[in-house]
Amino acid sequence: MAESTEQLKTITEEEVAKHNTTSDLWVVYNGQVYDVSNYIDEHPGGEEVVLDVAGQDATEAFDDIGHSDDAREILKGLLIGKLEGGVVKTEAATKSAGTDSGFPFPLFAALIVLVGAALYFYNN
Repeated sequence: MAESTEQLKTITEEEVAKHNTTSDLWVVYNGQVYDVSNYIDEHPGGEEVVLDVAGQDATEAFDDIGHSDDAREILKGLLIGKLEGGVVKTEAATKSAGTDSGFPFPLFAALIVLVGAALYFYNN
């Protein structure tokens, strides 16, 4: 089981950046550092997507994909430290990241379709 945030080793961005190969791969997610070296072969999206963020902050990429609760549980088991100066958001805030941008995209898309349909019928 993962340690509490207070007990975790503090790791610098420079140290994380050194771990960027398939056999030694660390990523930062939500201000915490994870060693995903032993998981890369099992990653459902393939190793390429993980290698793209090797040694870097993968928070945005991880949240953009919309990982499941199971994926978040797996991640907990890979936790090795906290990023020096990193900010850890609450789990609820992390889950909603990227899903509430404040811009109602579905409404905008529907409006575009309606305007397009209205123009089509008006011109014919």
